[in-house]
Amino acid sequence: MRKVPSIISADPPEGLPGPIDPDEAGDLSEPSETRAFVIGAAQHRQRLDRALALLVPEFSRSYLQQLIEAGAVQLEGRVQGKASAIVHLGESGSVELRPTPQSQAFKPEAMPIVSVFEDEHLRVIDKPAGLVVHPAPGHWSGTLLNGLLDLDPKALRLPRAGIVHRLDRDTSGLMVVARTRAAMDALVGAIAAREVKRQYLALGHRPWEGKADRRVDSPIGRDPRNRLRMAVVDLARHPGKPARTQIEMLHSHANGCAVRCTLDTGRTHQIRVHMASIGHPLLADSLYGGPATPLITRQALHARTLAFTHPVTGESMAFHSPLPPDLLRVFHEWGLDYNLA
Repeated sequence: MRKVPSIISADPPEGLPGPIDPDEAGDLSEPSETRAFVIGAAQHRQRLDRALALLVPEFSRSYLQQLIEAGAVQLEGRVQGKASAIVHLGESGSVELRPTPQSQAFKPEAMPIVSVFEDEHLRVIDKPAGLVVHPAPGHWSGTLLNGLLDLDPKALRLPRAGIVHRLDRDTSGLMVVARTRAAMDALVGAIAAREVKRQYLALGHRPWEGKADRRVDSPIGRDPRNRLRMAVVDLARHPGKPARTQIEMLHSHANGCAVRCTLDTGRTHQIRVHMASIGHPLLADSLYGGPATPLITRQALHARTLAFTHPVTGESMAFHSPLPPDLLRVFHEWGLDYNLA
């Protein structure tokens, strides 16, 4: 049996996630294999997942944890479903080395992907709302990454299939994807150096008040009261990172406002959190207090503009994505000129 790849499920907003190992991406439809083991002195009083990582070292601890959760590990004749269970010297057991949903996440899947530019080094795509970017719990298939692997088999040899930044599932718009390792490293460096310009069109709740231009410089971290969301935090009391967004009011209406947001940093849910923090949560963004509306069923956020220097040719590149139908519907209902967005 060939190794089953370990897939890191975290979806970080910046930097390079772990690579897909092409040597571990074999045919995951192969039969499973059962390994017997006996807990030795080196594993005595260790956690089960840690002990297995020592006993079956060719597999990652993450993958072994998945097997434990899936009921594929027995200890003293009983299924042991807790990775944190403490094992003892002389206990015997077995582990069935079989594919898991997570280990099979990195597989090609045909899907329509709109490319607005591509060459041998990179691709710029226009992501629709509703498409998850990376495989993660609850979305081990049908992601943009799966589509990229189908579009370009060489993407298997790149970390995260060449994805260098992300959009939330229900955010639409432009993303750049690398097609070579050199281009990927250069793009990651450019993003870290704030050399990639990313502008978004957002529709916020309530009419705009105050100056038309506003710079929000508020750190973002995990919400200490709700771990499922992010929040503006006090770094003296809670972990987080600096976050800066330039917000320009384009239109104000009795029901809300249209704004252009330019990212100086790239934190998880940054625009959504910053807009909520100044009293203008995005329309239909229930996670951050945005009101429901029949006009749009997802957070009203669109990655409108993407500009950067080509990492190989040095050419200045700029791309603009047209507004999707649901955002256009709001502009029409509010009587706003979308050409100014």
